[in-house]
Amino acid sequence: MVKLSAARYGKDNIRLLKVERDATNPKLQYVYEFTIRVMLEGHIASAYTHADNSPVVTTDSMKNTTHILAKKNPVSPPELFASILGTHFVTTYDHIQKALVHIVQHRWTRYAVDGVPHEHSFLRDGEEVRVADAEVDESGEILLSGGIADLLVLKSTGSAFYGYIQDKYTTLPETWDRIMSTAIDSTWTFKPFENLEAVRSAVDNFEEGYQSARNITLKTFALDDSASVQATLFKMCKLILAANSLITDVKYALPNKHYFEIDLSWFEGLKNTGADAQVYAPQSNPNGLITATVSRDD
Repeated sequence: MVKLSAARYGKDNIRLLKVERDATNPKLQYVYEFTIRVMLEGHIASAYTHADNSPVVTTDSMKNTTHILAKKNPVSPPELFASILGTHFVTTYDHIQKALVHIVQHRWTRYAVDGVPHEHSFLRDGEEVRVADAEVDESGEILLSGGIADLLVLKSTGSAFYGYIQDKYTTLPETWDRIMSTAIDSTWTFKPFENLEAVRSAVDNFEEGYQSARNITLKTFALDDSASVQATLFKMCKLILAANSLITDVKYALPNKHYFEIDLSWFEGLKNTGADAQVYAPQSNPNGLITATVSRDD
């Protein structure tokens, strides 16, 4: 005997770009490019267990709905649009009990021509993305999170690593000055919202939360005299929680991007280690991975 313990289905990799024009100056435009995933849960078991498609909202409909709602609603900030999408599915279909929407916002940055920001020209200035997730249930309650991913950073000094366990398995030497690099992946969770209107009333917090978290991350990475990735990570989390009262917890995943000194002393006694190090060998695998979640005490 078996049973269906859990089920959800949906449409992944829905691509969308929206152009918004300034009401007073149509030449001043804004672009938003998303990759979206929509997943649904509810009374859909018979589609799996009895080959009954009657409860199935097609994934094609999910794609079309996403495009239509993007036309009829603001898509920025992505937390709001994710909430609009999720609310649509749980209110339109009685048998759908939960909608989960994941949005990846690709980075387009307005650039300057002759020192003046151009009204409608943009560049992709890196692989960093902004992410947003909404979980909407049939009661209307919305759980939201925002984040950044693939933000590649490096500083050439201001990082150390020493005082760790050294036993018969340890070959890593202590260092008081090293290159520190990582691809930042961070997520922050907001307090639950009662419904879509509550999300709309707090909409400014999402853009402010994103900008603040990104700025804090970059500033702390640069200025912290880092004793370890772990210690720097914890400082970032504390500062983000202090900056936005609607955020309840912050999570980071920071993979180490290693750059190792190259001993060149074999060639004419060339010094390239310790304080003399200038040429390094970038490493791929394996790499350290440091993660943590920091939450409010209350």
